[in-house]
Amino acid sequence: MGGRRRRGIYLLPNLFTTTGLFAGFYGIIAAINGRFEAAAVAIFIAMLMDGVDGRIARITNTESAFGAEYDSLSDMVSFGMGPALIVYEWSLHTLGKIGWSAAFLYAACTALRLARFNTQVGTIDKRYFQGLASPAAAACLVGLVWVATDLDIPGSDLRILVLVLTVVIATFMVSNIRYYSFKNFYNYDQVPFIAILAVVLIFILISTDPPKVLFICALLYSVSGPSITLIQLRRRRIQRRPISSSHINEK
Repeated sequence: MGGRRRRGIYLLPNLFTTTGLFAGFYGIIAAINGRFEAAAVAIFIAMLMDGVDGRIARITNTESAFGAEYDSLSDMVSFGMGPALIVYEWSLHTLGKIGWSAAFLYAACTALRLARFNTQVGTIDKRYFQGLASPAAAACLVGLVWVATDLDIPGSDLRILVLVLTVVIATFMVSNIRYYSFKNFYNYDQVPFIAILAVVLIFILISTDPPKVLFICALLYSVSGPSITLIQLRRRRIQRRPISSSHINEK
C-alpha cells in the first residue's frame, strides 16, 4: 500500500506536465484547422499546467531529473513550436520566407532559452530569470492572436506588428536581461491572508475580459525586464559621476 501510494504521488506532477503537453499539441492542431481562439486558449492552459506541475513536485517532495527533463521537452512543444506555428498560420504565412523565418527564429530562441535555463539550475539567483521565460513569451504571441480574433481582426492586417513582436520577444528570451521570477513571493507552508485576497482579485480582473487582460499582463511583464535594467544602469551612472568629479578636483 505504501509503495503504491508513493508511486502515485511521483506520477502526479508528470500527469500535469502531460496535460500541458497535450494542451500545447492541441493548440497546434487547432491552428492548422483555423480555430485560432481555441489554439490560444490551449496555450494558456498549458501555461497553467506548467506552473502547477513544478509546485506540486516541490510540495510532495517528488522532484526528479526525469520530471525536469520531461517538463523542458513539454515546454518546447507548448511554448516554442506551439506559439510559432500558431502565429505563422494566423498571420506570418502572408509574409512568405520572412514569415516562416521569424517563426523559426522564435522556436529556436525558445530551445536556446530552455537549454540555458537547464544548465544554470542551482547556479543563479532564483529571484530572477536570465532572459524572458518561455511561457511569458508565448503569452505575448498567442495573447495577441486571442485579442485580435476576439475583435474579428484578421492576422493579415497585423502581419508587420506580428513580425516585429515575434522577433523582439524571441530576442528577449536569449538576452541577459533579468526578469523577476516571483519564486520568493511566498512559501509553501504558510500563505498570508492578503495573498488569498490577491488571488481572488486577479481572477475577477481576468474574468472581466480574459484576452485583453492576459495579453496586457504578458506585455507589461515582457517590458519590465528592459525597463528595470535601464533604470539600474542610469542609477549606476549617477553614482559614478560624483566619484569621477572628486578625483578631478583632487588633481
